[in-house]
This record gives sequence, C-alpha cells and structure tokens, in this order.
Amino acid sequence: MIRLGLSNSSVFPKSIETCFRLAAEAGFDGVETMVSTDAVSRDAAQLEALATKYDIPVLSIHAPVLLVSQFVWGRDQAVKLRRTAELAADLGAETVVVHPPFRWQKGYAERFLDTVREIHHDTGITMAVENMFPWTVQGQPLKAYLPGTDPTEMDCDAICLDFSHAALSGQSALEMAKRAGPRLHHVHLCDGQGPDESGKMFDEHLLPGHGGQPVAETLEWLREGAWDGLVVAEVKTHRAKSEAERLGMLLETVEFAREHLGLASH
Repeated sequence: MIRLGLSNSSVFPKSIETCFRLAAEAGFDGVETMVSTDAVSRDAAQLEALATKYDIPVLSIHAPVLLVSQFVWGRDQAVKLRRTAELAADLGAETVVVHPPFRWQKGYAERFLDTVREIHHDTGITMAVENMFPWTVQGQPLKAYLPGTDPTEMDCDAICLDFSHAALSGQSALEMAKRAGPRLHHVHLCDGQGPDESGKMFDEHLLPGHGGQPVAETLEWLREGAWDGLVVAEVKTHRAKSEAERLGMLLETVEFAREHLGLASH
C-alpha cells in the first residue's frame, strides 16, 4: 500500500521534532528527514526517540546533497551517500533520496551511478535519484548537474519524482512518471510553475493543486497502476502566519493525496 510521508523541509525553519509532531497531527504515515547541519538529522538514537514519542516512523532519508550541506560528513560525496544509507538502515527506513551530482563534482559524477548501485547492493536500501532542473545564471542556461537533470534518461534502478522540479524543467510530471515506469519508487508531492516571463526560476514547492503540474492526474495514474511506493509531501509552509495555518496547509496536502490515491483517511 502507498504510504504518505512528510519531509521535515516542509516545516523549515521549524525543528525536526516539529515535523514529527505535525506529521502525527495531520495524519501522515511517517516522515522523511533530510541530513543537514542539524545534529539531530544525523543521530539515529535521537530520530528513533522522536519516532517513538510521536508514533511516527522514519520512512525515508534525504542525503546531504544541497549546497548548504556540502560539508556535512566531509567532502567525499560517495562516503556521504553511504553514511546516509547506513543511517536509513539503522532507522528501518527503506529509501534514500539523492540528487544527481553537481557538474563540478567531476570524479564523483563519473562514478555516481555505480556508487548508488553499489550502496544499494551492500545495504539493501533503495537509492532513489531525484529529477532536478536547469539553472539560469545572468539569463543564460547552465547545465549544473551530471549526468543530467532527468533520471529517466540515466541507468539507475530507482527514481524519485518531484513535481516542482519537473515544472522548472518544463516537463509534465505525469509523462516523466510514465517514462520512469517500474523504476519510479518515490514521489515528492508538491506543485509548481515553470519559469516566469523574465526567465527567473523559483523552486516553489507549492501545495498540490496550487500550481501548473498534473498532480492529481499523476496520483490517479499511480493508483490505477497499483503502484506501492512512498509519496512524501515536500511543500513550503514558511509563509504560514501561525501554527494553525501551517497545520491547515499540511491537512490540505494529506487530503489531496488521499483523495487522488484512493486512500482511506485516518
């Protein structure tokens, strides 16, 4: 059965504990934690204690692949991925989400696909490669990722589909899901628009149904195909003026997902 998770990035800048608490209150099945400069995100004992306190398991972990976490666990990107998988195994999580390498990480990029496959073989943890998007610098497109931004074109075994990233790439997430086929293992539930008229690009991570992506249609397609992966909400709630408003945004996201995935409400 499809399970619904909440990424702790959805409650940023609130704490990881806030994510666990709101996930329980909103009716999610679990959480996805992102390894970051926050020591709690790297501590299996503290994460397990939070999971027990709120009766909410860690379903997946996002590797520290953002620019802001480039020095977490050192500079060796392959080591960082392996440590993330080991953390996932310690917590009983089944998936690690990882971005393609940055172009300037040349050595790592050359071995990236072999590395994720080796880690999966060694740990049993699914390494889901997430779709990204092209960057624009001073109005010019920049190919920031190697082997590229679209994992459906890569020789990887598992894929994470992000709706906001698909929007910035000018792609339909539904068509991307169809191209991924049985390799689609993980979904980051959100929404987004393409670049604006000035060419500026914003990774919006809107609530599902608030952007231009075929989010409902994609979830319904997954349901019709008896898909059984993880759907993790990765939405921005930082503009919420109160805790009640933030919870309302998450409740709307859960209700949207359950409706279009055909899942019963808690």
